[in-house]
Amino acid sequence: MKITFLGAARTVTGSCHVLECEQTRFAIDCGMHQGNRDIEGRNWDVNGMYRPESLDFILLTHAHIDHSGLLPRLVSQGFKGPVYTTAPTKDLLGIMLEDSARIQETEAQWRSTKKQRVGAPPVEPLYTVEDAQKALTQLKTQEYNQVFEPKPGVRVIFNNAGHILGSAFIELWVTEGDEETKLVFSGDLGRPNQLLIPNPQTVETADFLFLESTYGSRNHKNETQSRQELAEAIAYSYQRGEKVIIPAFAVERTQELLYTLHLLLQEGLLPADMPVYLDSPLAIKATEIFRRHWDYYDQQTKELVKNGQNPLDLPNLRFTLTPDESRAINVSQEPAIVIAGSGMANAGRIKHHLRHNIWKTGASIVFVGFQAEGTPGRRIVDGAKSIRILGEELSVKAKVFTIGGFSGHAGQTQILDWLSHLRNPEMQVYLVHGEHSGQKVLADLIREKFKLTVHIPDYLDECLLEKGGRFELTARPTLAAPRIDWDYLLEETSGKLAQVRERVDYLQRMGQTNQVEIRGSLLAINSRLSSIMSELMFEQKQKPKQD
Repeated sequence: MKITFLGAARTVTGSCHVLECEQTRFAIDCGMHQGNRDIEGRNWDVNGMYRPESLDFILLTHAHIDHSGLLPRLVSQGFKGPVYTTAPTKDLLGIMLEDSARIQETEAQWRSTKKQRVGAPPVEPLYTVEDAQKALTQLKTQEYNQVFEPKPGVRVIFNNAGHILGSAFIELWVTEGDEETKLVFSGDLGRPNQLLIPNPQTVETADFLFLESTYGSRNHKNETQSRQELAEAIAYSYQRGEKVIIPAFAVERTQELLYTLHLLLQEGLLPADMPVYLDSPLAIKATEIFRRHWDYYDQQTKELVKNGQNPLDLPNLRFTLTPDESRAINVSQEPAIVIAGSGMANAGRIKHHLRHNIWKTGASIVFVGFQAEGTPGRRIVDGAKSIRILGEELSVKAKVFTIGGFSGHAGQTQILDWLSHLRNPEMQVYLVHGEHSGQKVLADLIREKFKLTVHIPDYLDECLLEKGGRFELTARPTLAAPRIDWDYLLEETSGKLAQVRERVDYLQRMGQTNQVEIRGSLLAINSRLSSIMSELMFEQKQKPKQD
């Protein structure tokens, strides 16, 4: 049996693991890669490594796009099998995949318009709404804690992972010849005691464990402390007449925030006249799905619903569905709380709200989830003094709050506690869905505390899985991270600037209009170079701290 790591390997997006067995080939998750241009370029190359036409089925742990967002792409490229998941995940995917497809179509149309202006061919979207709708027809629901067989020789159980509504970790038994091997894929493990969602279930046996490690190097603040920090951010901006901007994922994080604001209002810590804008059509639809599937809530929240309370509602909660309603928020001069996507500030309406508020000293930017490398959110959290948003370089003057206690992921101690329930001393652990620096910390702790074998696979690595300890790895470092020839690139940049300098006499003889346009282009280049220098200097200052 062989596993190939097609995503969430030394990174937190693009989760996909392909298993090849004697009788079948299938995938656990098929997430979208998110981050910089090179990372997102991985989304296009599904035919080479994924080989979607040869996948018999897919097991989906939950609805977040970094675990599900490539499904329409695989379908468009030939995947025809069933996709097994839970009922809430199916309903959430019904809105999330179509929303993702519309974003792909809009971005492709925008790029095509730019290219056509210079005579270049148009750009195709990664996938279309039609592809997403077709993918939805291939979803098959399964209940928690029930065994099913997607193919002969493969048995599966979905267990509650406690991450978001309907999330699952997977127990998987594969029979090859006379031998049965048990694998466990944690998916994204939830944080115990979070609002709305039950605590993660546990499991006791596995031969191979594929364990998420998003917060492998640190723990979260407790829930009460996190709520107090949110109250501080609200008070800070309310007293200064400015806005609280919260980038949040549409699914689970937004709903937990609404519940938290509901509690703050009861505690007298949310000003009664401060409007709360949920500025995300996707989050609004997701909230309705959460309300519909209240039977998947934890017991405490179920009791509230039975008693007629709605923990996802507020007197001053305003849903903004249209672009005009969204724009009106930034025209308003009153203090407000604005919750908008995306959670890493790399797409969606949140970029417009940041553009209008990040440079204001009285505003607050509140991050309530993990910020992946290469995203605007990560740069802000890391302390960038300026950031480029929607083509404009903006000074970061707003107060930045990073509140880890709202994370839907287990922290380091919680991961180790969940792992402690597994009893097989021969079990091999593969750390996935985490950044390499944090994974190394977690790996050392697991080796020290549990005496287990731990591997940290990289993107596109292949591993032969055999009980008894044999480990065979095929690594593709060149494909995973192609070398950047900085000397060539910088020499080419210098050469082009030298050619412009050689023609400055001709430049000065051009018409005034042309000179002004070229000056504008050079000023934009200078501004971008200044931004790069600022980022490099910041990274240089941070380096000794990391060492």
